[in-house]
Amino acid sequence: MLVQKELERMILTGELAIGAKLNEVALAERLGVSRGPVREAFRALEESGLVHLEKNRGVFVRQISVEEADEIYEVRATLDEWVGRRLAQTATAGQVKELKAIVERMDHATGKNDLDAWHVLNLEFHDRLVEYAGNAKLLAVYRRLVNELKLFRRQTLAQRGSLPVFTREHRDIVAKIAARNPAAAGKALHDHVMGSRTRMHRSRAAGGSAARHVVVNTPRQSR
Repeated sequence: MLVQKELERMILTGELAIGAKLNEVALAERLGVSRGPVREAFRALEESGLVHLEKNRGVFVRQISVEEADEIYEVRATLDEWVGRRLAQTATAGQVKELKAIVERMDHATGKNDLDAWHVLNLEFHDRLVEYAGNAKLLAVYRRLVNELKLFRRQTLAQRGSLPVFTREHRDIVAKIAARNPAAAGKALHDHVMGSRTRMHRSRAAGGSAARHVVVNTPRQSR
């Protein structure tokens, strides 16, 4: 489990690059363990959506296309809408209090423009929502989807001015759950996820525009 967590950290921080082939022997030596735990960690990471095994080629860090990311966002929006409806009917006062506390910490991180702290709290908030829904199968599916989107999401969250927007959306979600309004809570979560997808596309488009701008301004070579 410790080896799995360390490899997961290395993947999500970019220390192990997207698409990189993972060398079992080299990683075992680097982590100071035998090859067995690394092999077991590869299997667990494949189940969690972070790596994939190619027969006769090896294990690679997964690379999610934008088309696949779109599909994942759509599935997540549907699942989260159900979670919002469910929690508006079943959440306890203690659970609502805990969600509000997470949002307050997110607000504090927003004020400090601490992206790393905000990102951790964001993951905790959504994981807690699904956990409170009380469906173990849904929680397992959800966590895999989140793993597959993490690299996309960090790029999206880094956009200027996005943290206050996200924080307001999270506060609104909790308010609608606390108000016991299933339709409104479900819609708030659905719109939040689809808004994340829109911001992901906007971020990618901005990056592409910047790249094209550099090309346009490159001095023309002499003929």
